[in-house]
Parts: sequence; structure tokens; C-alpha cells
Amino acid sequence: MAARTPAREAAAAKIKDISTLATSARASASDDRLLITALRTLATFDNAKNAVFFLVLYRYTTRLLRHLKVYGISESLFQIYRSVSARAFALLLKTPAAKRKVARELNAAMKEVEEKIVPRPSHLEVNRSLPQLGKESEWIRGEMGKLQTMEAGVDAKVVESDWKERDGQSVWKGGKVSGAVYHGGDDLSELLADSIRQFLVSNPLHPDVFPGVRKMEAEIVAMVLAMYNAPPGAAGATSSGGTESILLSCLAMREWARATKGIKEPELIVSVSAHAAFDKAGQYFGIKIHHIPVDPVTRKVLVGRVARAINSNTIGLVGSAPNFPDGAIDDIPHLAKLARAHKILLHVDCCLGSFLVPFLSKAGFESEPFDFRVEGVTSISCDTHKYGFGPKGLSTILYRSAELRRFQYYVKTDWPGGVYATPTLSGSRPGSLIAGTWAAMMHLGQSGYTQSCRDIVGATKEIVTRIEREIPELYVLGKPLVSVIAFASAADNSVSIYDVGDSMSKKGWHMNGLSGDTPAIHIAVTRLTIPVVDEFVKDLKESVQTARASFSGKKGSMATLYGLGSGVSATAIVGELASRFIDTLYLL
Repeated sequence: MAARTPAREAAAAKIKDISTLATSARASASDDRLLITALRTLATFDNAKNAVFFLVLYRYTTRLLRHLKVYGISESLFQIYRSVSARAFALLLKTPAAKRKVARELNAAMKEVEEKIVPRPSHLEVNRSLPQLGKESEWIRGEMGKLQTMEAGVDAKVVESDWKERDGQSVWKGGKVSGAVYHGGDDLSELLADSIRQFLVSNPLHPDVFPGVRKMEAEIVAMVLAMYNAPPGAAGATSSGGTESILLSCLAMREWARATKGIKEPELIVSVSAHAAFDKAGQYFGIKIHHIPVDPVTRKVLVGRVARAINSNTIGLVGSAPNFPDGAIDDIPHLAKLARAHKILLHVDCCLGSFLVPFLSKAGFESEPFDFRVEGVTSISCDTHKYGFGPKGLSTILYRSAELRRFQYYVKTDWPGGVYATPTLSGSRPGSLIAGTWAAMMHLGQSGYTQSCRDIVGATKEIVTRIEREIPELYVLGKPLVSVIAFASAADNSVSIYDVGDSMSKKGWHMNGLSGDTPAIHIAVTRLTIPVVDEFVKDLKESVQTARASFSGKKGSMATLYGLGSGVSATAIVGELASRFIDTLYLL
């Protein structure tokens, strides 16, 4: 072993120092890399946070700007006020004192509603469970005869001799009901009953079992498409009513926009006068609904405001022909022009116009463009159970092309029960209603519907003319072209229109109160109204004078009900009242 010398020790020390320095350098380099990695990670995290922040900011700013574009600053601020007020009122309602007060008022209101809607005559049995033994056919027919004589709002203490003298159909046969019953005559009713009976068990879900029903449904759709001047290649389907037809049109628009334009946050632009079923579709299908005001004079949707509301998420526009509140036909050509320019869809709701608007010109009346002849109209809803006089529970939804119709289909290919495919929201459907509708359409034909239009619209125009000439205290909203007439108090407000409505109710008239921008009442004229036009005008004159003479500032039932919608707090109470009303329908 070599001896340790100072020189050797000095060399070893230098080597050790160099090794220590190298180790230190390596450690330092490693720390630097860790630091750099950490800084890079932190920078990436910060960038991600910033990106998310700016993305959220951009998204909500875009939404805000879109909203401001549609409604303007003042209306948007009012909407915020209503929203905040509604939340505050909802919290207030949770306090014990408010709960007790609201409960008392609602219970009192519902007691009156229940007494009217749920009569409990002593001569009728109440069935809460299945009978132990099935009843004889004669007993059932007897009970159904009694059920037919029931009348809402009549004292429950009815003796047998009274109800035997009643006709349960007299309430609507007298022609005092606004819309609701679209009766084509006793002969047609008999024909419909026979048709329904013949196809009572049929179901279009099984076309291989019921090919006759399939054929009738296809013919109904084809005939209604022809009525609305559909182009070659147009298609349609039947539904359970106008609401489902509207729901299907909105579903198809949403799916079309998702498939062709990649829209994941769909928005639909409708008039404030459009049917509430569009709002229902918005809630069901996640579609944001923009409500555009109507012109106070023409009652048509303001097309300029519609144009302002269109954005990259807009899937379609909606027009009515006519609308339900005041019977105005929207400016369909200009709406169609907007739809074409922005490459979106346009639905025209003709559920109420149904078998009247297509026959206006043929019947010699003024009309406006509304159907598939207007380029840009992509779908139309039309009820057959209104002025088509088919049995209740059937409507049609029409599309410019079969491709559009497919967007309303539901198809499931991997169900253990086999391939499940339906054209509408329903699975099983009553083929009997299709048979009844087919029978009505074939029985009346073009000549029958033209004459029906001539009679009904003629009666409408007579009522309009007589109100304008003979009742200066009232004025007619817009320019009714079809069957709906809305009227309001004249500018001097010498009478309350809702007091007029209460007086008409006491005279047996069932009319609709309107609570929009202009408080009003409307009547939808049907064939049943035609023979009682003189009586209607006479009663309306008397009701106006009664309202003028007895005005004391106390609100009647119609004024109370429709006045509630004007306040934020009252709106919440009306919602609860409406829900309780629906609950009442299932009471015994």
C-alpha cells in the first residue's frame, strides 16, 4: 500500500471537492428542472383557469348581448325586476304568517271552484273501487244517462224528477259556448259514432293488423296537405290534438337544427299571441322561447322585432293563422322572408284556422298568404277536430318535405322487444278517431267545408259589424278574418270589459277572458253560434249597460281572475290556483 504523502492527500482532497461540486451541480440542475417544470405546470394551470374564465365570460356576455338585442335595456331590466321580485315573494310565502294568509285565500277560492266543477248530486253513486260483481248493461246505460245530465255549478240537491227532464247537451247545443264544441250536426254525429264503433279496437301502431286504418290515416294527411297547397314530396302525420302537433313541430325543428347546424342551445322566436303549447314545448325539449310583442292596432307580430331577435342559435320562427287571443293572421310572407334569409325554419300554426282559412277565398272572403305557397313556410299544424268536425282528439302536422318529418320520429333498434319506431309522441293510438275523421272529411268534401266557412265567417263578420255600429262602449281588436272576435272597452273606459264578461256569464254565455296587453273578451264562432247571433248582440248590449249602471269599483269573478296576472306576487298565486284547479278535476 502506498504511503500517504501531503501531495497525495492534497490531490485526493481536490478530487473530493470536484466530486462534491459535481454532485452539487447535478442537484442544482435537477432542482432547476423541477422548478422549470413546476413553473410550466403553474403557467399551464393559470392559462387553463384564464381560458375557462374567459370562456364563461364570453358565453354569458354573448347571452346577455343577445338578450339585450331582443328585448332592449328597459325591458330586460323589467324582466330582472320581475325575476328578483318573484324569488323574494317565493321566500316571503315560506313565512308562517304569509302561508296562513295565502292558504286561507286559496282555500276560499277553491271551495267555490270545487262547488262548481265537482257537483255531487245525490242520485249518482260514487265509485272508488271496482264493483265486486260486474254491473248489468242496463244499469250502466242508466248511470250514463244520469251522468250526461250533470251540469257544472248546479246545486247537488237534485231530485229524480229534475234530472230526468234535463238534457246534458243543452249547455253547448244552445250555441252560447265560445269554441270548445265544434259540432257538425246531428246527422254527422251519427255517422261519426258508427265509424268509431266499427273501428273501436283498432290501433295504428299495428298496421299489419289494421291496414284499413293505415290507409285512412295516409289519406287524411294527403287531403290536408292538398288543402294547404303542399308541394310534391311534402309529408305529414296525425296527432292527438293541436298541442301535440305543435310539440312535434318544435321537436323536429330542434333535431333539424342539431343535425344540420350543430345548434346545442336552441332558441325559438314566437309572438306573445302564439299558443301556449310552444312554451310547453320549450319546457319539455329545452328550447329557449323568445316572445315578441304584437302591433297594438293590427295585432300581428312585429316583424322588425322578430328580425332583431334572430341569432346563431335560432332554430325557427312561428306565425299564427289565426292566433287564439284575437284572431289575427300574422304577416307570414315577411316571416318567411326572414326564415329564408337566415336559413332557419318557419312553422305556421293553423290549428284554430284549420278547415276555415283554406276555404276563405273559395267562400268569397278576404284572405292573406299563410300556407305552403309562401316559400319559406316549412311546417303547418292543422286540427281536424275543430272546424273539420272530426271527433275530438285528432290533429295533423304537415312538413314541406318527408326529410323534415323524419326529425320528429323516434326509433330504437336495440330494444329486446324488437325494433320500436313511432312517428309521433304516442305509441298506441285510437284508430277509431282516424276512422271518424276520415268519415267527416269524405262526407263534407270541398263543397261542404266551403259552405261551412261561408256560414261561420259570415256570422263572425256580422257580429263584428254590429259591435262597431251598435255598441260604442266597445271596440274590436285588429281585423278578424276568420272566426275569432276579441273586443275591449273603448278609449273612454266607460265600462269594465270584465264586468261585461261577468254579466254575459250570468246570461249563460261561456266566453274567454284575455289578459294580455289589452284586457279583452273573445268569442270563437262555431256553427252553433250562427242561429244565436242576434241573441248574442242583444245580450252584449244589455251587459254593457248593466256594467255601466252597476259599476261600484268591486271586481267580479272575471275581473279578479284576469286582473291577477298583472302583478308579480299575484302571478305566483295564480300558478298555485291553476295547479289546484287541475287537482280538483280528479276529486269525487
